[in-house]
Amino acid sequence: MGALDRVAARVAAAEARLDALAAPAPAFQAERAEARARFLAMGLPGRRDEYWRFADAAPLSAPTLKPAGQAAEADARLLADRDSLTIAFTDGCFDPALSSPDLAGQGIEVQRLATLKPGAEPGWARALFGRLELLAQTPVPRPFATLATAAATDGILLRVTGRVERPVHLDYRHSGSVTDAVLHHLVQLEPDAELTLLETGSAAHRFVTLAEVDVAEGARFHHVRLQGPDPDRLTATAMVTRLARGATAKSFTLAANGRLTRNEAVIEIAGDGAVAHVAGAALGDGADVPFLHDDTVFVTHGAVGCESRQVFKKVLRNGAVGTFQGKILVRSGAQKTDGYQISQALLLDDGSQFLGKPELEIYADDVKCSHGSTTGAIDETALFYLRSRGVPREDATALLVLSFLADAIAEVEEEALREAIVARLEEWLSAHRTALGNGAAQG
Repeated sequence: MGALDRVAARVAAAEARLDALAAPAPAFQAERAEARARFLAMGLPGRRDEYWRFADAAPLSAPTLKPAGQAAEADARLLADRDSLTIAFTDGCFDPALSSPDLAGQGIEVQRLATLKPGAEPGWARALFGRLELLAQTPVPRPFATLATAAATDGILLRVTGRVERPVHLDYRHSGSVTDAVLHHLVQLEPDAELTLLETGSAAHRFVTLAEVDVAEGARFHHVRLQGPDPDRLTATAMVTRLARGATAKSFTLAANGRLTRNEAVIEIAGDGAVAHVAGAALGDGADVPFLHDDTVFVTHGAVGCESRQVFKKVLRNGAVGTFQGKILVRSGAQKTDGYQISQALLLDDGSQFLGKPELEIYADDVKCSHGSTTGAIDETALFYLRSRGVPREDATALLVLSFLADAIAEVEEEALREAIVARLEEWLSAHRTALGNGAAQG
């Protein structure tokens, strides 16, 4: 197949993907039309694309879905005792029965994308919708983010004007085996505002979501996401964040199970003294269902005296595959930059694989930037130490796994959320208790 034929095939696949989806939300018609044209022009990704060569995008690109297994119980129960403003989506549709009765609170305005009328969009949303996603397309195309701008059926618009005490909880659930959801969220934090945004569960068997987050001067944005635990889950997420002077944004994602997960984080540090942390932990077992988990991160330093951290850990067994593609770009003039990046994988058998691609691109001379990537097995000395003191192999392996993931979990500031994440990890480790012991024995 020639180059022109490949381009035509990609465009045809993009058209088929759009045509198979439900009608998009009626608001932001001009922005959606422009995004649709861009999506058709770029086409769907393939292995020839540099940032997709580690992952097969075909399950995310196909116009139709194969039946999947029964949806697993959502992770929302880990936060059941937490006072939050809950916004629930079931099979990609807003679910009022599971949502808080009053979607409002002190210092926050909440609207739904699906209920906005064309021409009546808030001014702040018109200035944001699709704009950050468009900026994120350079230098690397991000087709699924563009798909969300063009075709999202719903989403939440959050405008935060003060310090919000209760977190906003996006509770994703799905009931059927063949569901295809596309959501688009907008988050605007005004100067000195503060918000914690929680995301749990799977909104559909195949789920594409985009969040555009604008953090104004001195504002603080905290984000924690628990993905899964459906083994057949197909997920492509993108969070594009822009930080003004003195702003802070911290994001952590825990993924357990999932056939294919692609999490993209694009961060534009545009104001002096801003801080951006993005972290993740993934647990993968490919025994029954193939597991591929991909974190792709692009952080741009465009201001003076800013800090960024990328901390990603993956635990893999039974042929599971984990990938990390992370880049720090320091623009000319972004002096006093402090950029840190680490990606590590713990392989519990010989059949699993971790693929890392760390990158630094620096055009300033007064910076402190570092990156590292390692892959290894369970520390046999530490395992022997624990076992010699009477700890069973399975328990010893679980303790070492939790210790390995600790650096990523530490990026979550709030203790209660860290405890919920550790509880989810312990649940997964308990479910794989025997397999963990066998994997450590083989290592």
